[in-house]
Amino acid sequence: MLETIVQGVLLGGLYTLFALGQSLMFGVMRLTNTAQGDFIILGAFAVIAGTALFGDAPLLITLAVLPVAFGFGYVLQRYVLNGTLGKDPLPSLVVTFGLSIVIQNLLLEKFSPDVRSLGGNAGGIVTASWQISNEVSISALGALILAVAAGILGGLQLFLSRTDAGRRMRATAQDPDTAELVGIDARAVYARATAIAVATAGIAGLFLALRSTFDPFSGPTQLIFAFEAVVIGGFGSLWGTLAGGIVLGVAQTVGAQINPQYSVLAGHLVFLAVLASPHGGIFRVRAAT
Repeated sequence: MLETIVQGVLLGGLYTLFALGQSLMFGVMRLTNTAQGDFIILGAFAVIAGTALFGDAPLLITLAVLPVAFGFGYVLQRYVLNGTLGKDPLPSLVVTFGLSIVIQNLLLEKFSPDVRSLGGNAGGIVTASWQISNEVSISALGALILAVAAGILGGLQLFLSRTDAGRRMRATAQDPDTAELVGIDARAVYARATAIAVATAGIAGLFLALRSTFDPFSGPTQLIFAFEAVVIGGFGSLWGTLAGGIVLGVAQTVGAQINPQYSVLAGHLVFLAVLASPHGGIFRVRAAT
C-alpha cells in the first residue's frame, strides 16, 4: 500500500501540471477553459515536431516552445477570449469548446490519428528509479514531474505576492472594476494570466508525452483530470491544485490496486464526493492565491 500511495503522489504531480492553467485562469478571471486539455496535447505535439526536426532533446525543445506558447496565450486572450468575459459563463465555454474542436482537427490533419509518445527519445530518465526499500521505489521521471509542478507553483506564488505585475493580477482578480479605476489595464492582466496558463500547459504536454501515449483527440481526457484536480483542491487556489492533483492520483492508484478497471473510476468517485461536500474542495475558493 505504501508503494501505491507513493506512485499516486507522483502521478498527482502530472495532474497538477494539467490543472495549473485551469486554476490560474479561473482564479484571475473566472473563466473555465474547456480547451485546456487540447493545449496540453498541442504542447506535446509541438515537442514531437521539434524532436523530429532538431534531434532527441525534448527538454531543450520545450524551452524553445515556451515563448511561443506564452505569445499564443497572450494573443488568444487579448483578441478572442476577452470578448467573452462577463457574468454569463456560457460565451467563454462555447468559444473554448470551439477552439478545442479546431485544435483537434488541425492536429489530426497535420499528424494523423496515430498514437505518439516521447518515451523512447528521452534516454534513461523514463525507466530510471530509486529503490528506497524492498517494497518502495521512486520513478526518476515521476519525481522530476512533481518537483517541476511544485517549483512552478512556488514561482507563481512569488510572482503574485512579490512583483508589481503579480499584485496587479491579484487586485484585478479580486475586483476588476476597482482595479480599472486605479489605472490597471484588466485586459492586459487577463492576457498575461492566459499566457502563463498556456505556457504551463506546454510543460504539461512535454511530461505527458514522456510518461504516456497520446493522439490528437486525447485532450478531453486530460481536461477531465485537470478539472477534477481543480475542483478537489478548490477553485482558484494554486496550492489547492497541488493537493487536488495528489488526492486524484492517489485515488486512482489505490483503485487500480483493488482492480485495474477501477483506476479512473476511483478518481471520479472522489471528485463526486467533493462536489457533494458543502466545503467545495480541500481549500476554500480564493482568487489567484
